[in-house]
Amino acid sequence: MAQSAPDPALKSLQTQLTALIDQLPTLQHGKWIQRALSVLLRLAGEEIDRLDWKILTASIQDMDRAFQVFYPYRHVRKVTIFGSARITPDAPEYKLASEFARYLVQQGFMVMTGAGSGIMEAGHEGAGPEMSFGLNIQLPFEQGANSFIQGDPKLIDFKYFFTRKLFFLRESDAIALFPGGFGTQDEAFECLTLCQTGRSGPVPLVLIDKPGGNYWQDWDAYVRNHLIQGGLVSPEDTSLYTVTDDLNVAYEAIDSFYRLYHSSRYVGDRLVIRLKSELSDDQVEQLNENFSDILVKGRIEKSKALPQETPDETTDLPRLILYFNQRDSGRLYQLLATISQMGASSPAATHPELK
Repeated sequence: MAQSAPDPALKSLQTQLTALIDQLPTLQHGKWIQRALSVLLRLAGEEIDRLDWKILTASIQDMDRAFQVFYPYRHVRKVTIFGSARITPDAPEYKLASEFARYLVQQGFMVMTGAGSGIMEAGHEGAGPEMSFGLNIQLPFEQGANSFIQGDPKLIDFKYFFTRKLFFLRESDAIALFPGGFGTQDEAFECLTLCQTGRSGPVPLVLIDKPGGNYWQDWDAYVRNHLIQGGLVSPEDTSLYTVTDDLNVAYEAIDSFYRLYHSSRYVGDRLVIRLKSELSDDQVEQLNENFSDILVKGRIEKSKALPQETPDETTDLPRLILYFNQRDSGRLYQLLATISQMGASSPAATHPELK
């Protein structure tokens, strides 16, 4: 059977895009723009459904809105608060979430929630709109933006859950979960999965209950009794999160995490941990003695910024570099906790520092 002739309009579009792509390498970020346009150009020549194009376009539009909103705040630390939309303002969990958010902004953090009612509304009430982001999801029920964030330029409406989750995790420097339903459970396990697999950088994850409550204790018991005992996750994976019914413990879990640790990045196959102050040689030796099991090779070593790192606000920060096996994330969190303890005598960190 003879093949149909190429669509002249498509051929013209491909020619124009090819000419445009050839000019891009000279632009800032040209390599990445080139890759994105090349994908669109390839898809334009293939047979995919109209629905596929709608999904692709709506996803890009979701990300475009979020990129624009978050860009001016890209160096400010933020904490995401998850929890049920159905918890009423007179519930103890609501009051706790509001108090928790109020504390966070006093420390200089900004607060992100899903912009709905319940725990999300409490988070915005405590933080105030100036220090709040709302990441709303378009649903046929239950999910209008609450009055504290409605109309604020930092309210973003997402069509898809997956693009919304991307920005929750991309922008979060800590995550707090209060009791909730399927959505909260999904967010808890999604966060844990991404931290466990190393697809998200290390952040403190705090599961907060009302005083005397057992919502997260029962959840933790399920993890220990079924997932750990069944060999489905590692015992060290419980180091990825903190369960508490005491807000002071929740505060400390976040504050202590960033007492000495600043951030981390991979440079090639080496994990680079940026610190706010340099460890002593004896302290680094202690880390090597206690955490050699997570190294593929070599040792944990002190370093300045590596030549391959792009110069930025963190360039002058001291580093630890190691060949992490990228498997034992629970042990990596234990390493970071040990580093935090080593910085316990340092002055309390002032938030927000540039990240």
